[in-house]
Amino acid sequence: MVTTTAAVAPGQTVNRGELAAALRAAGLAEVETATRRRAEYSSDASNYRVVPEVVAFPRSADEIVAALAVCRALNAPIVTRGGGTSIAGNALSTGLVLDLSRHLNRVISVDPEAQTALVEPGTVLDDITAAAAPHGLRFGPDPSTHSRATIGGAIGNNACGSRALRYGRTADNVIALDVVTGTGTRFTAGRGRGPAASNQAAPAAPAGELLTDLRALVDGNLATIRTEFGRFTRQVSGYSLEHLLPENGADVAKFLSGTEGTLALTLGATVRLVAAPRATALAVLGYPDMAAAAEAVPALLPHLPVALEGLDSRMVDVVRTRRGPAAVPSLPRGGGWLFAETAGDTLEEARAAAGKLVADGGCLDSAVITGPAAAALWRIREDGAGLSGRTPAGAPAWPGWEDSAVPPAALPAYLRELEALMAAHGLDGLLYGHFGDGCIHARIDFPLRDRPSVLRSFTQDAARLAASYGGSASGEHGDGRARGELLPAMYSASAIGLFGAVKQLFDPSNLLNPGVIVDPAPLDADLRVPLAAPLRRNLGFAYAADGGDFSAAVHRCTGVGKCRADNTASAGVMCPSYLATRDEKDSTRGRARVLQELANGSLVSAGWQSPEVAEALDLCLSCKGCSTDCPAGVDMATYKAEALYQRYRGRLRPASHYTLGWLPRWAALTSRNPWTARLANAALRLGPAAAAAKRFGGIDGRRDLPVFATESFRRWFAERHQESPARRAPTRAPVLLWVDTFTNAFAPQVGQAAVAVLEAAGYEVRVTEGNVCCGLTWISTGQLDGARRQLKRTLGELGPALAAGIPVVGLEPSCTAALRGDAAELLPDDPRAEALAGLVKTLAELLTSTDGWTPPDLSDVTGVAQPHCHQHAVLGWDADKALLADAGATIKAVGGCCGLAGNFGVERGHYDVSVAVAETALLPAVREAVSQAQAEAQTHGQTPAAPTVLADGFSCRTQLDQLADVHGTHLAELLAERLRPGASARAGND
Repeated sequence: MVTTTAAVAPGQTVNRGELAAALRAAGLAEVETATRRRAEYSSDASNYRVVPEVVAFPRSADEIVAALAVCRALNAPIVTRGGGTSIAGNALSTGLVLDLSRHLNRVISVDPEAQTALVEPGTVLDDITAAAAPHGLRFGPDPSTHSRATIGGAIGNNACGSRALRYGRTADNVIALDVVTGTGTRFTAGRGRGPAASNQAAPAAPAGELLTDLRALVDGNLATIRTEFGRFTRQVSGYSLEHLLPENGADVAKFLSGTEGTLALTLGATVRLVAAPRATALAVLGYPDMAAAAEAVPALLPHLPVALEGLDSRMVDVVRTRRGPAAVPSLPRGGGWLFAETAGDTLEEARAAAGKLVADGGCLDSAVITGPAAAALWRIREDGAGLSGRTPAGAPAWPGWEDSAVPPAALPAYLRELEALMAAHGLDGLLYGHFGDGCIHARIDFPLRDRPSVLRSFTQDAARLAASYGGSASGEHGDGRARGELLPAMYSASAIGLFGAVKQLFDPSNLLNPGVIVDPAPLDADLRVPLAAPLRRNLGFAYAADGGDFSAAVHRCTGVGKCRADNTASAGVMCPSYLATRDEKDSTRGRARVLQELANGSLVSAGWQSPEVAEALDLCLSCKGCSTDCPAGVDMATYKAEALYQRYRGRLRPASHYTLGWLPRWAALTSRNPWTARLANAALRLGPAAAAAKRFGGIDGRRDLPVFATESFRRWFAERHQESPARRAPTRAPVLLWVDTFTNAFAPQVGQAAVAVLEAAGYEVRVTEGNVCCGLTWISTGQLDGARRQLKRTLGELGPALAAGIPVVGLEPSCTAALRGDAAELLPDDPRAEALAGLVKTLAELLTSTDGWTPPDLSDVTGVAQPHCHQHAVLGWDADKALLADAGATIKAVGGCCGLAGNFGVERGHYDVSVAVAETALLPAVREAVSQAQAEAQTHGQTPAAPTVLADGFSCRTQLDQLADVHGTHLAELLAERLRPGASARAGND
């Protein structure tokens, strides 16, 4: 171990109040010490838990400098953080955490001639590329977290990504850095401003003194640096001293890339941009296994692919299991694949290059893929860290030996030995990574809760294995707390001593990210999982996939942070509240961190009654988007329902839980007769009555109350059968139409349209004799015992249909999703719940699987669709998409959530966030569709027709009506209108 004059031990803490007060006095406006906030920043994307005393959000580079000055005065550790996606514990601190992503996130300028950009340290990598795109440029390195990782973090860890094979590491793309060292020295680091800067104007003291001392240190250790550093491109572990060699330009900026904030804090950066390819193709090559795929790499590198990635077939199996077969494009045969991206000026050139590469691949099978299918495969690859969070056997898998690298020629042998080493330690995991660069990613099922010592024994053996092949413990994520202790396995004592000497020059008080690289913390210290207690007793849900343990469920979140990215352009939903507020507390990850602290019990200490839990979950829309969009399968809607259940069980609940949570009861009473509906509507239209109902019901005063239909769907259906009009005899087996509360009481026209469509398709439509309920509103308000009672009654009503195997067709997506998903989790011992899940179908699923059925002509239909969040997460929208395409409709699916989300947007205190969520994607898409329709009509001299806005969810249609004065159409209505030209499927409302 290296010994420095460290004044701060890695675990040392400081006086929280004193530090916060001093920061405020120094001019930092956003300084927080609340328990919830500290919980949110207690981890990054690693295995580690280090609770900070203070979290602050600087608004300028000067505030970062001021914060450092405070920490120097108070001897407080400090670390800066961006997207918080560091996998090795690189961005943790017992003292101060500075989140630079909230305010310091701008691209200041782009110089297309010089192909450079000036950026603030909290700028997301994708935002740099977006700013450069109009000039045909992009930022080259693209780690899998590029949609939320920031340039400061990329510089800190020397991030690489898939396309570093063509564009280089972050260090290769940094031109100049504005930095401040641990001594408070601020200077601009760049090429020629380092030890060999004799022909440059001397930097101002004390920066000049620092650089002079650094040059002397390098000059005195040239042999060590030339022989041990820069041996291959992915040698990221330790400090990259090779950049300081005179023959490499003595580039201090490149050297500081990868020092993980242990030597200096980045205040700004000038980065290199690269020409973006005009067209790309993806060659997918199948091999028997991953080692066989690695053996093909040397023959493919001469083709100069943009990226050359390895992917285990078992990872794709995870996607198929979780998201359905349609989520994975057709792939060639193989147990492992290479993904090779080729580029060209045209698509034909890119495809031709891919074909030539395949010819030299020696593979079992291959395919060249372009367009959306290629994008879908790249998303699977980018989600690897989350998707591999469960082994094929279902055990939790963790980082720890995450990104080791060896020279590419040694990769096949290293892979085989690594897999054998895992087996010898009784471990398993999915391997994938940047095969073209020799870098391997792995999530391994370390038994962190029961036998955390396995982590140490395995990683020590693995470090020796990688070193035996001339490799590096880290190939792109940095050492952090996970690998600093392993550096002696790959470096000599002289090299390790150099790291300490450099640290002494830049940060002699050891304030900058202590415990990382120099004087490293033990790799098995501060592990999060061993300190979390299991939570298995008296739970509302079964958590079957997590061993019945709520603690294991919330620890699915390892912090990869996809919930902080805007995924709506690719039809994603997660995380609508974060996109509205841009606050970590409103991200899926932030909420998971607080719930993990609930399991820990030392910080969030009042159990389920903790105010931090209530605060963290308040703005969760229960959209379920994370359950499918989160690569790790976090289901925050379920966790919120559980937390509400535990918090209020046996206690008085908020008023909205009785008004909105019991909505099916009130709707059933109101919809019994036309006069009761008219009476309710009349009363709720009176200003004082409506205001009182909202006030005492916990409903936001800006929300309009829904209007009850004067003729419920059930009444219409019963009278229709009593009248026995002449109808065409069914030609197919019967289906049971699920009559949900919203269709029955508020939108019977949707049910009527569905009956017309199903009967036209030849089905006999049946409904249950009594009212049924999926329990959704009870679930979303955490009244899980009530939800179980509703479901048990429902299963009784459905008994004959379940026994006969009759399909159950749902119209309201949230209810349909509850029947397919939540019912079995709430009633795990009732086989009827599992049987129901297998029989439930959406309207589109039933119709597209009906032999001989063809949709009506919708070729003149254009517009947008808002797939309901629960349909996206649980049911999928693929059948709807296929049906509309077969019908000739031009419908663009909109990602994101509508923002109403059942009871969420109606409850007092949620209105503003509800509107902000709608403005993320839905409302802009609707306005764009209207503008396009108007422009097209003007071009043809026609009266503009309103575009179709397809929205199966009652909440979605309500939000559209109230915020945009737009009528949302259910798929059943759209199809029925074409079956019955000129007929209206609407029921009258008084």
